[in-house]
Amino acid sequence: MDIDWHDLGRALALYLVLEGLVPFVSPAVAQQLFRAMSRTEDRQLRVVGLTSMVAGCALLFWFRR
Repeated sequence: MDIDWHDLGRALALYLVLEGLVPFVSPAVAQQLFRAMSRTEDRQLRVVGLTSMVAGCALLFWFRR
């Protein structure tokens, strides 16, 4: 299995674009989200992170087929 570094770079670039959308479009909403996340328990954040990673891996697998 060969890694296509260009695809990885594109994926990282797309992630950064999507990650920046909410703070750019609505800074107040972004601040509320960050405040809510700071009050969230570690376990809940880990579950959300794990779910996100599993969903991302499933999507990558599905798109690479």
